[in-house]
Amino acid sequence: MITRLSTLALGLTAALMLQGCVAGAVVGAGAAVVGGAAKVTGAAVGAGFDAVTTSDEETKAKREREQRAWEREQRRCEQRQKRGKDC
Repeated sequence: MITRLSTLALGLTAALMLQGCVAGAVVGAGAAVVGGAAKVTGAAVGAGFDAVTTSDEETKAKREREQRAWEREQRRCEQRQKRGKDC
C-alpha cells in the first residue's frame, strides 16, 4: 500500500515538473544527478535549454523557408488561374 502511494506521489510530482519549459531543466538536472559531476550539470542544463529555445539563425531560416513555400504556392495559383481553374 505504501509503495503504491509513494509511486503515485512520485509520478504526480514528475508530471507536474515536466510541464512547459521546465522539462528541459528537469531532464538536464536528472542527467547531472546520474553523471555526478559539476561540469555535467552545466552541460546538461545548457543542452536542455538549447532544446527548448530557438536561435536567431533558426528563426530566420524558418521564415525564409515559409516565404519560399508561400511564393511557390502563389506561382502555382497563378498557373492554375491561367488555365481557368480556381486556386
